[in-house]
Amino acid sequence: MRQRLVVGNWKMNPSTLEAAVDLATRIARIDGGPIDVGIAPPHVALARVREAIGGSAVLVYAQDVHWETEGAFTGQIAAPMIAGIAAGSIVGHSEVRRDQGDDDARVARKAAAALAHGLRVIFCLGESLAQRRAGETDAVLRRQVRDGIGPLDRERATPSTLAIAYEPIWAIGTGEAATAAQATDAVARIRDELGRLGAAAGAFTVMYGGSVTGANAAEFAAAEGVDGALVGGASLKPEEFAAIVAAFR
Repeated sequence: MRQRLVVGNWKMNPSTLEAAVDLATRIARIDGGPIDVGIAPPHVALARVREAIGGSAVLVYAQDVHWETEGAFTGQIAAPMIAGIAAGSIVGHSEVRRDQGDDDARVARKAAAALAHGLRVIFCLGESLAQRRAGETDAVLRRQVRDGIGPLDRERATPSTLAIAYEPIWAIGTGEAATAAQATDAVARIRDELGRLGAAAGAFTVMYGGSVTGANAAEFAAAEGVDGALVGGASLKPEEFAAIVAAFR
């Protein structure tokens, strides 16, 4: 049975360390039951948040990681810097791809670096609205799996260390979520391409991300092949995040 995972990506929120610690301690009280629950605070808050909720079962993730271990990379954070603080890192989020120019090759290098330093990886992928309207969803998802996950070391990129988040770009921060049927279809394509790479496709956790709320979480929790959620804005509201967790429990 695949592990279920719900992670809140706080992005550039909240505005102070004190607020981040308060939010984390409130989320740490959520009963995840058999599913894994995680939060991804801004880098500056990682250590404080981890210290504040160290006794809880909530996992702390970084929002991104660089592929090099050190060097002249202003504003970046390396895997060794967060190993021991964070359980893992998100890579390939559409906003990072958009704002920092990450392509599939860069995302693959980031994932490889995180895995090499004992971090779990949430590997994001998804199509834009223009790509969906052009009928390119299948080709885009398969390329992102092939070129992003394909190069990873199979001994490190296992179902226990690598989760995949399908996040259609057109649903990120727009309030327009995909339907359960669209999510199911996309996840099936992702798993099929994983299988073509020789991976145990059915064993990997695949999450849905994109305007997930307490109101629609049950729809995605019931969708075939969807094992969890990568949650944006709703993860800043502990009660609503708890409702999303409960839907997948």
